[in-house]
Amino acid sequence: MTLHPVVDSVTARIIARSRPSRGAYLAHLDAARIQGVQRGALSCTNLAHGFAAFPANDKLSLKEYKKPSVAIVSSYNDMLSAHQPFEGFPQIIKQAVREVGAVAQFAGGVPAMCDGVTQGQPGMELSLFSRDTIAMSTAVALSHNMFDAALYLGVCDKIVPGLLIGALHFGHLPAVFVPAGPMTSGLSNQEKAKVRQLYAQGKATREDLLEGESKAYHGAGTCTFYGTANSNQMLMEVMGLHLPGAAFITPNTPLRDALTKAAAQRAAGITAQSANYLPVGHIVDEKCIVNAVVGLLATGGSTNHTLHLVAIAKAAGIVIDWNDFNELSAIVPMLTRIYPNGDADVNHFHAAGGTGYLIRELLDAGLLHEDVNTILGHGLRAHCMEPFLGEDGKVFWKDAPAASADESVLRPASNPFAPDGGMVLVAGNLGRAVMKVSAVKPQHRTVEAPALVFNSQEDFMAAYKAGSLDRDFVAVLRFQGPRANGMPELHALTPALANLQDAGRHVALVTDGRMSGASGKVPAAIHVSPEILAGGPLGLVRDGDIIRLDAFTGVLEALVPADVWHARSLVTADLSPNHIGMGRELFSMFRSTVSAAEEGATTFGLPSPIPTTVALHDADNVGDTVPGSDEDFLARK
Repeated sequence: MTLHPVVDSVTARIIARSRPSRGAYLAHLDAARIQGVQRGALSCTNLAHGFAAFPANDKLSLKEYKKPSVAIVSSYNDMLSAHQPFEGFPQIIKQAVREVGAVAQFAGGVPAMCDGVTQGQPGMELSLFSRDTIAMSTAVALSHNMFDAALYLGVCDKIVPGLLIGALHFGHLPAVFVPAGPMTSGLSNQEKAKVRQLYAQGKATREDLLEGESKAYHGAGTCTFYGTANSNQMLMEVMGLHLPGAAFITPNTPLRDALTKAAAQRAAGITAQSANYLPVGHIVDEKCIVNAVVGLLATGGSTNHTLHLVAIAKAAGIVIDWNDFNELSAIVPMLTRIYPNGDADVNHFHAAGGTGYLIRELLDAGLLHEDVNTILGHGLRAHCMEPFLGEDGKVFWKDAPAASADESVLRPASNPFAPDGGMVLVAGNLGRAVMKVSAVKPQHRTVEAPALVFNSQEDFMAAYKAGSLDRDFVAVLRFQGPRANGMPELHALTPALANLQDAGRHVALVTDGRMSGASGKVPAAIHVSPEILAGGPLGLVRDGDIIRLDAFTGVLEALVPADVWHARSLVTADLSPNHIGMGRELFSMFRSTVSAAEEGATTFGLPSPIPTTVALHDADNVGDTVPGSDEDFLARK
């Protein structure tokens, strides 16, 4: 199938834009690789420390300088239902790699906080920055330079992006991502949302709310709605960093364990000591990043990835922006309806055909690059598969089903739910922002109403409970950006805004904060960039200003006369309460150095060019091969 011209042109533009930083990244990657096993670079003292506590046979293997060593980097903890199953994975992995003549070590753990627990709490202000903390923790785990490949155990919101950013800073090592799978389906997402709205209206008690939430979140595994966690898992499949179909197999099942074993053995089989060397830094290239954006859009995935994919790309020396998302969204059809964009959960999606079906449909429609590297080798079509458990207890794969088992959940590209990806860029005199409209009905996608300005979620909710919001308005929630307070998610607003919209009010939200993948039916312009602390014009809005938010035309505008607008000064606020307590004071360095939302809200920059190592070409020479490039890597293979 011929590649869609927009996918082709966006990819070419990203390649050209990224040439200096990508070239520098690949030069660093080549410089980090040594001949033989990585631990061969260590002194005898270093190495003795590195395996002192190992079992005798594994220690002997490491002494021989022949067998590969696989790192395990895990985000296991008991607080996250999605991550609790990882408790037993290291023993499965260690035994699995021994069976193929390799050694595995638990290299390190990374922090993993649950946004579901910290939602609306001070701890949520650490959430976004936990991503870069996880990346740094990954680097610490791998800094011993003992390893020839790594397995990354993670599922949820900032955790997988953080692990991948860390992995890309060790891009000379192969990387296989190992999921834990979703919990089995409980209370339907529709019923859960209904209980939340009733509670917001005062028509349900706290006991009713807790009972409903406990029936929805009831056991080990990922929450089953299609938020950031499950968007992560979808992206790892489309980027070729999972074994095919691994994302949505439930935990504590024989197939789940067999997939973990197979992932460990695959990592051991793609090291530099094999004939199938596949370092993650060459897998995650410009085409892979475009595939990730397409996969996100085709499934109505989390808006958090307008931050995280930018950050992941940056870690690999690739520069993308919201224009790229916007152009691709216009031509990528919506192939799934998973809550909050529908009633189904990810278990229903998997049963209908899952990721293998989705990837094949997008490939056949010319919307994904097939000519990419994955952990299976060259070519994405190898991931159009579904895993099964053989009688011998080992996993095997079959072609994904030819037809969807439920077209109310998963459809072919020839019959999509919508012709576009449901994510749009809006811009104007208030800055640039992202809107996810896949769950917003067309009649609600344009709102023109007076501004009501708030500096916190708590201020908004106090006004709602006082009954003063029973009118048409655009809530302008400011000082929620990464510099101001760490950019917490603002889900506390969702039930209240939904109730007002259901009552016939024309309402919308404009904020420099986040709403994430669980945002729903109320129009919201989020991640407004630049934020006020970076000089952003959101600080010029006053109560009563008419705000126009139009997802159809891409407009985010304060309809204020230019002379009045420019005569105003930016508002200020006392943010000190957001900077102390619950460990927030430890993250002051993040707030002071973080980049803009459209630049990924990162605390790290692009790789620096190394002119003496890599011959960098002009941006118009997109097809050239440079020493250390992905093309050069393939040629040398």
